[in-house]
Amino acid sequence: MSFKPARRPHFFYTTAPLPCPYVAGRTERKVVTELAGVSAESLHDRLSRGGFRRSHNIAYAPVCPSCNSCIPIRIRAQDFTPSRTHKRLNKLNADLSVREMPPRATAEQYQLFQHYQQARHGDGDMATMSFYDYRAMVEDTPIETSIIEFRDRQERLLGACLIDRVGDGYSAVYSFFTPEADERSLGTQAILWLINRTVELDLPYVYLGYWVAESRKMAYKAKFRPSEILRGGQWRPLTEATLAAKPAAPVRERQLVSTR
Repeated sequence: MSFKPARRPHFFYTTAPLPCPYVAGRTERKVVTELAGVSAESLHDRLSRGGFRRSHNIAYAPVCPSCNSCIPIRIRAQDFTPSRTHKRLNKLNADLSVREMPPRATAEQYQLFQHYQQARHGDGDMATMSFYDYRAMVEDTPIETSIIEFRDRQERLLGACLIDRVGDGYSAVYSFFTPEADERSLGTQAILWLINRTVELDLPYVYLGYWVAESRKMAYKAKFRPSEILRGGQWRPLTEATLAAKPAAPVRERQLVSTR
């Protein structure tokens, strides 16, 4: 007689209101749940398809009562068509080597991360992260995670991107790069690399997190076509009409994905 362990229940919690990091003057709330145990991978897969994101061993999604601007977005990798800008970047960055590394924090990565935060987000919470905080961000993961590194011919680290493998593709968690190489657009280059890697593995999607049309920092995600956004519990094509439309009316409750 074989023993089958009982399924661990998953609890969801709502955070207290905090200032919104994307749109000034607004507040945000999140629904969160822990990713742990033997079911962490499968739970993460289901929640990713339902618009959740991962941070450390927590999956979260916005449930802001007065705003609905954060829209989950994913690229249809197999159908992706690079724009002229994307082709130009691929050519410009052809001299870089790209390595997929295990999720192990290094002093070199942290130095670049700190330089990026001070230059781009000096007033944000991440600008004060210690090496131990950075190490937790990279290494505290219950699922298959990697960090890709972009290096020049002198082996200098110019950029990095933390990525998660999900059942139907990849999820871009966080990228950072040297501000002195702005012309290389390494944040965009990391996404282009992820698209190519997803196609190589014959998987369908690259998850980019949340598209926020009102935020200049997040609006770039809509430039990868074709892509889909999650609305009303269904993934729908992102169209020019969607881009021109005003944000949908806020919802009071988020429809959670079943964890069964």
